[in-house]
Amino acid sequence: MADLQASLSGIVPFIAYFITAIVMLLIFMKIYTVMTPHDEMALIKENNVAASVVFSAAFLGFSLPLASAAANSVSIIDFIIWGIIACAAQLVVYQVFRRFFPKVTDRIKGGEMAISTNLAAISLTVGLLNAACITY
Repeated sequence: MADLQASLSGIVPFIAYFITAIVMLLIFMKIYTVMTPHDEMALIKENNVAASVVFSAAFLGFSLPLASAAANSVSIIDFIIWGIIACAAQLVVYQVFRRFFPKVTDRIKGGEMAISTNLAAISLTVGLLNAACITY
């Protein structure tokens, strides 16, 4: 019984971190969709695979450092701070990519997989690096 009680003592922090993570994911995706000139949801509903790949990779690219922040943070506030930093890093990556490929939006709308795969890979790579750097 003591083992069960000890295990369940972590349920409140789990719920706090999990809900906070979900909220941060939703906020990131909202900011991302507002920041991009194209409507990801409409393109995905139209079965645009290129848009889905980029959107999914952005989501994963942010969730990786968010998971690292949850695992390495010393408090919920620390987690939120590192989540904000991770969010900013992912959004900056997209903006930098757009500077190098100014027609990326038109190409994603057109369903071009080469550019979409490239942006997806960069989003995931930055997410992995970001996650690895969030350690104490």
